[in-house]
Amino acid sequence: MDPAQGGNEFSKLKLQIDQAGLPSDLAQKLSEQLARLEKAVSVSGYRLEFDREFNYIKFVASLPFHKSSEDILDLKRAAEILDRNHYGLKPVKDRILEYLSVLILNARAGHQAKSPVLAFIGLVGSGKTSLAYSIAEALGRKLVRIPFGGLGSISELKGQSRIKMEAEPGRVLQTIHDLGVNNPIVLLDEIDRVAVETRADIMGVLVEMLDPEQNGGFLDYFVDYPFDLSKVLFIATANNTANIATAVMDRLEIVEMPAYSDNEKVVIGKDFILPRVMKDAGLNPGTIVIDEPLWPQVVRPLGYDAGVRSLQRSVEKIVRKVAKATVEGNPGPYRITAENIGQYLS
Repeated sequence: MDPAQGGNEFSKLKLQIDQAGLPSDLAQKLSEQLARLEKAVSVSGYRLEFDREFNYIKFVASLPFHKSSEDILDLKRAAEILDRNHYGLKPVKDRILEYLSVLILNARAGHQAKSPVLAFIGLVGSGKTSLAYSIAEALGRKLVRIPFGGLGSISELKGQSRIKMEAEPGRVLQTIHDLGVNNPIVLLDEIDRVAVETRADIMGVLVEMLDPEQNGGFLDYFVDYPFDLSKVLFIATANNTANIATAVMDRLEIVEMPAYSDNEKVVIGKDFILPRVMKDAGLNPGTIVIDEPLWPQVVRPLGYDAGVRSLQRSVEKIVRKVAKATVEGNPGPYRITAENIGQYLS
């Protein structure tokens, strides 16, 4: 923005600060910064740091300090969503429904539940991440995923001081800002895969984020003002707990993910994965039929796999080849048999 022609933008931002419902001391701080910025521009014209300061004020004024989404508090609906999206896993589903029940009872009483952070622990492909999305669907909350694999610096979570020219907010407040609510579900994905050299520091930030005694005043170095994370519903995933600090473990409710049997994978493949992948590819239901005796081969193309990633890849490979043939002029239906499966699964 050109400050010489930015009077209207200053007015808009002043109004935004006044109407944002910010904490009074923060609103006063931003108003004073904006006034100083406007005065400096009027005296000396454009300065390189103008955009940086203006955008900082705009970012902080847009944070949803008091804006929350409304939860869908329907346990029966939540159970139906879990059953629709996930086959088996009864102990895991029961634990999730117990967790949601506590949220519902507290909401009815007008209280904010201080539930432990669910942490789904299990092998790759066992459904950890997809369960978090189902919980978000059940509650009607927005979800954001923060991947921890290879996370190299606490600044990625807590931002950088604005002393640095390239400073940015951390992922936590950036995503909350983008979603526009202060109570999303934040999926902390693969927290056991943090880079070794920064693990201790990042585990310390996780404690700050997850501890109900601390997260009411989470400090992002870029924003430089405490933000209340107590309404955020954190969910964590990990392949194992070996690389997770004890202080973080103390704040997690561990939910172990079981490995699927081959029989369970056949049901998952037929009833869940194949219909979903066909729909995503734009194919009509019934376009692909896989002969029953072939499913073990689809389930185990490369040997044993505790999760369903290999199964997912096999089904996707079949569907892609059918999609190509359909576009080329053969709408099907396609039957995958022992005679032709080699054309679809090499």
